[in-house]
Amino acid sequence: MKLTDLAIRNAKPAEKPVRLYDGQGLYLEIMPNGRRYWRFKFRFNGKESRASLGVYPETPLSGRVDKRTGQYIDGARDRCVAARRKLALGISPVESKARAVIGPQVASGHGSITFERAARQWFEKHSPHLAKNHSGRLMSRFERDIFPYVGHLPVELLRPPQLLHAVQTIEARGAVESAHRALNTCGQVLRFAVSNGWSERDFTPELRGALRPVRGKHFAAVTAPHEIGPLLRKLWGYQGTFVVCCALKLAPMLFVRPGELRQALWEDMDLNRAEWRFLSTKTQVEHIVPLARQAVEILTLLRPLTEQSQYVFPSPRSNDKCMSDNALLAALRTMGIRQDEMSIHGFRAMARTVLDEELQFRVDLIEHQLAHQVRDPNGRAYNRTKFLPERHQMMQAWADYLEGLRLA
Repeated sequence: MKLTDLAIRNAKPAEKPVRLYDGQGLYLEIMPNGRRYWRFKFRFNGKESRASLGVYPETPLSGRVDKRTGQYIDGARDRCVAARRKLALGISPVESKARAVIGPQVASGHGSITFERAARQWFEKHSPHLAKNHSGRLMSRFERDIFPYVGHLPVELLRPPQLLHAVQTIEARGAVESAHRALNTCGQVLRFAVSNGWSERDFTPELRGALRPVRGKHFAAVTAPHEIGPLLRKLWGYQGTFVVCCALKLAPMLFVRPGELRQALWEDMDLNRAEWRFLSTKTQVEHIVPLARQAVEILTLLRPLTEQSQYVFPSPRSNDKCMSDNALLAALRTMGIRQDEMSIHGFRAMARTVLDEELQFRVDLIEHQLAHQVRDPNGRAYNRTKFLPERHQMMQAWADYLEGLRLA
């Protein structure tokens, strides 16, 4: 159904951006602050993108003749038609817009580089050192939230209000933390551009105060010993698939980050040495998890079932993928464990608290096992193998303690 001027005038802003579609890729985006922008959604070279076609009401829905000057004012529909004609000729609307504003030599990359191109080169350099799921989210955020607004602009001509508008569209849909992360990542791109001589400075620090602050968030966790036993009995009584059952039993015992557990690889498991070695998703440093006798028993039972996959916990749909990030959380909710009661990440807080307060293990041993950065008195990071025999003892004591609570 086509838009009308009456529908546009009657539309009200909301907490998140509102989109009113006209057809042929044209839509009006109403921001929470009341500003209204015309957008053109299209695909070019197989990739989805968006072009800005003006601001309403300065750019009306349909073209009209100005009664005072007699000049024709093109409307959003006129601009949409022009953009579609360029697409038919194999020309990107955002590229052609950049050429019109700054000249064909600069827009084509001679003497300049667009923000999108700078971001992709930065990503290509740094993505091999990032966790796979994290790098995927980074590029997805660029393509969905940043490139449609500023990707076509030469990086040296990018101005703070333009980038701020892009990240504020993320904030407007309630994703405040994602907006801050996007701004931080854009800052890394700008610093990369400065180091390559493509831009003069990184202005993102000046924009941080323009976004709402992120409220601190804590993962729900059970830490009282009298509550841990009943929780473990629920986990061990889960009636789902055997793979999920094993993951649930190992989660409190190993207390690694949820993504690290889901993405565990058989090639990293040495059941003879009772050790699991992998790259920490947060520090990208090799981490060693000593495997208690109980953990080895669970993995030994699981191995014949999933060893045809590279993943210890493969997806039920494909051996080429690991278990989804929602599988364990959904299992908790199925057992009636509330969101404000326990999370998978909460097993780390459980171990951190009980190993210190109840089992009296040294804090530096616990921090090592949590894969946190631990430094010596001179400020140097300890080697990953530091205190490994003591950590083996601690992990066995922890597994024995959990077993005692469960069987009590």
